[in-house]
Amino acid sequence: MKTFYLATAILGTLLPWVFFGSFFVENGFALWSFVLNVFANDPARGFTIDILISIAVFWVWSFIDARQLGVKGWVWTLPACCCVGLSLGLPLYLYLRHDRAQEAGGTALS
Repeated sequence: MKTFYLATAILGTLLPWVFFGSFFVENGFALWSFVLNVFANDPARGFTIDILISIAVFWVWSFIDARQLGVKGWVWTLPACCCVGLSLGLPLYLYLRHDRAQEAGGTALS
């Protein structure tokens, strides 16, 4: 599973940045324009709000889980979610937590 988490973290970084990168190539580093575009219409707003809520829930859960298991490097999920998204933050956290979860007698999936 640890290899799977690492692979999905890499994929979860590359795939979104194909689209983010093309936006920034076309528009320059226009951050405000980027934000306006992710809220451009109702479907985009729905997906954006869905992801933002999911990130908030993930951060609360992973913060508590990381403290309980002693997961080092948890803090890296914060910029991972902000700079890429949950597609990097979640598999990165699961990768970091994998060994600690097994040592604690749980499973890497719990």
